[in-house]
Amino acid sequence: MEKLWNKNYIKVLLTNFSMAFSFYLLTPLLPIYLSENFAAPKDIIGTVLFGYSVTVLLIRPFSGYLVDSFDRKKILLGCLLFYFIMFSGYLMSMTLTVFAIIRTIHGAPFGAATVANSTVAIDVLPSSRRNEGIGFYGLSNNVATAIAPTVGIWVYSSTRNFDILFIISLVVAALGFWISSTVTIPEKEKIRNKTKLSLDRFFLVAGALLAANMLCFGFCYGVLSNYLAIYGKEKLGLTNSTGIYFMLLSIGLILSRFQGAKALREGKLVKNAAEGVILSTFGYTLFVATDSMIGYYTSAVLIGLGNGHLWPAFQNMMINLAHNNQRGTANSTLMTSWDLGVGIGILAGGFLAEKIDYSAAFWTVAGIHILGLALYFIFTKSYFLKHKLR
Repeated sequence: MEKLWNKNYIKVLLTNFSMAFSFYLLTPLLPIYLSENFAAPKDIIGTVLFGYSVTVLLIRPFSGYLVDSFDRKKILLGCLLFYFIMFSGYLMSMTLTVFAIIRTIHGAPFGAATVANSTVAIDVLPSSRRNEGIGFYGLSNNVATAIAPTVGIWVYSSTRNFDILFIISLVVAALGFWISSTVTIPEKEKIRNKTKLSLDRFFLVAGALLAANMLCFGFCYGVLSNYLAIYGKEKLGLTNSTGIYFMLLSIGLILSRFQGAKALREGKLVKNAAEGVILSTFGYTLFVATDSMIGYYTSAVLIGLGNGHLWPAFQNMMINLAHNNQRGTANSTLMTSWDLGVGIGILAGGFLAEKIDYSAAFWTVAGIHILGLALYFIFTKSYFLKHKLR
């Protein structure tokens, strides 16, 4: 069996971890930052944070085409350089408008870099271990998204200084840039896109159903990751629970990856995805339906288990619907749909919290995830089995 853990693959994982960590370190705290520093109301907070998602959405389809057509490493390094430098802009933001502009622009290098790096991961993986390798690649992202908020909240609780958080993000992102610069992409794995421009070069039409599913799941995580801290404080009276919540979520993610590695290696993508969708649905529903600490924290483990199963399964399914010269497009389509969902979730969550309350926002989350579950089992699953290319 070919070796999975080669040095280039490990470097790509570390780069991915650094990007996700530097981003999600700030995610649950930015609503608090905007509220405390600029006295921004809830709906304005949602609008400001949504700007980042808009830029990510605009750049990702083009970045998928670019990494399929040109030198992936050069594109990746350029994006990572821009990405880590932009964190310095947060330190210089003296007004809400300036912060909103910098935050919105920052979405461009992040969106492009995540597509480029995930495509490089495919390049450095042996073909026989690709399903499993993509699963662990997703784990590096998922663990970062769970650990980073915990670290961020701990730092903030200890220092009450957002500048320290911005500097940590900048340093971690810069480290990712340095690691990525040492990656060697095997020449034999490079694929140049020579086909003429068409819609399918920017959005994988064959993966539209999977994209719709990921939009639903992204919506739910967008609300959870951005409004968990405020919801826990205002509705449940929990002031130090967010860090524990994300830590439990990360434990669920880690457990899911080792539990699901064998199924991915054997190509049981539909099974892994189904388990993930069901577990996540239970988790999001339990989160808003319970007032007990046991139910609250159990939902974190269930959501972690669910996302840890469904993300690598859906990514492999999307890639299996694409031709070899559409790897970047497949990745960008999946990530674009997720980010669109996250962005809509941020915007809708802020609006619902302002007009009704946070409970209404999270009941909406439960409903949207149930809709995603129905879409998967009624349409997506059978479509994939019928149209997959490998």
